[in-house]
Amino acid sequence: MALFYSLMKPPVQLALRVFFRRLEIRHPERLQEPGPLLVAANHPNTLMDPLLVAANRRRSQLFFLAKSTFFQNPLSRWFFERSNCIPVYRRQDAESGAADVTPEELAALNEKAFGRSYDHLDRGGLLMIFPEGTSISERRLRPLKTGAARIALGAEARRDFQLGVRILPIGLNYSAPTRFRSDVLIYPARPIVVADYAEQYRQDPEAAADALTEELRRRLEDHLVVTRDDAEDALVRQVEDTFGEYLVPEHDEGSPYEEFRLTRTLLQGVAWFERHDPEHLAELHQQVGEYTRSLRQLRLSDEALQRSGAGRGRLERGLLTTLKVLLGFPVYLFGLVNNYVPYIIPSMVARRATKDVEFVAPLMMVTGMFTFGLLYPLQIWLVHRLTHNGWLTLLYGLSLPVTGFYALHYWDQLTQRLQRLRLLRLFRQQPAVVEALLRQRRNILQLLAEARDAYVAAQASR
Repeated sequence: MALFYSLMKPPVQLALRVFFRRLEIRHPERLQEPGPLLVAANHPNTLMDPLLVAANRRRSQLFFLAKSTFFQNPLSRWFFERSNCIPVYRRQDAESGAADVTPEELAALNEKAFGRSYDHLDRGGLLMIFPEGTSISERRLRPLKTGAARIALGAEARRDFQLGVRILPIGLNYSAPTRFRSDVLIYPARPIVVADYAEQYRQDPEAAADALTEELRRRLEDHLVVTRDDAEDALVRQVEDTFGEYLVPEHDEGSPYEEFRLTRTLLQGVAWFERHDPEHLAELHQQVGEYTRSLRQLRLSDEALQRSGAGRGRLERGLLTTLKVLLGFPVYLFGLVNNYVPYIIPSMVARRATKDVEFVAPLMMVTGMFTFGLLYPLQIWLVHRLTHNGWLTLLYGLSLPVTGFYALHYWDQLTQRLQRLRLLRLFRQQPAVVEALLRQRRNILQLLAEARDAYVAAQASR
């Protein structure tokens, strides 16, 4: 098992760096904490969550508690057993028939899983668990099960609380969990020392497990973006995506942690306005919703409107952009032709294989590891057979990933350019529509300015 884990780690590390545009670890030294350690994280993205943590551990291998349904298929059982996974049996799976056990067998099987977990921690190992018990792609933290606390306390109790087990809470924050080239922030909290609950455990084990679970929940929430419902999540996403730079002009858009801080600030502001000025919040919600729908109907972006002003150098910028588009097109076409098949197959496989959005990203990444890993060598071999030129073959091989990334960048830039041209055409044909859209935008900026000033003043007076 250790050999398989070690062999798989380098390609997974590379695949994660390719899949995510920006991957940031806050307080990376916490992620390297030695064992015995129980790693507890939120669980929005199924298999991607353990891969992110395991791939960024430098030394000791992680073991994982995984739901038993992953072990039913012979192929997946072979993979998960060799990936250091210990099966746990959930009551809902047994009752629904998803797990191949009766409810009566459930307790005995989980006692066995707990025993293996105790033994692993007793040897100074690292064990990862997802205390929510299920994976749902939402910016929420669902109620935590007490399993993580009971394992940590049970392992310590066997050694009279002299073992030194700690729980490391980790917040996993995805900008868009299912999208290729999105961002992710791995945000570990300070570890919880399990021995601090020794006296409470001796008096009342259940109360100690509840108290430890509550502390784990609190530290996870402090390191996560947590929205209360879909409506709040939609509003905050719309504001941060469209007007975040205006609200906090000094924040660094290149940092997932800065985006995390911006979102947390927006959520605090929303909560404050709900208590102190709900009418202002309701108006902002309505205006942003209408503006977003108008942009979608007209197939425009806010950036296109933001750049629509006359301004000095507009003609020069337009000519320079056009020149870049023309000169970059051959490189884009080369990158597209040579990368399209291995690029498109993973998304096709993911769409056909599952309807659960939580499985889309890991399926895409794993499939991409195979498609690029097989087709790149095949393409390089074909070029060598056709040219019989080693240097040309080497140059072609090196060009594949470079031009592939360039093709993605070129397409994004071209899309933005086409939106600005669409806006210009719309302004000539239907100027009233564009004026109304710009007026909507100005109204929203005014509402946001008033909200920001009121919130800042309220915080300053506290």
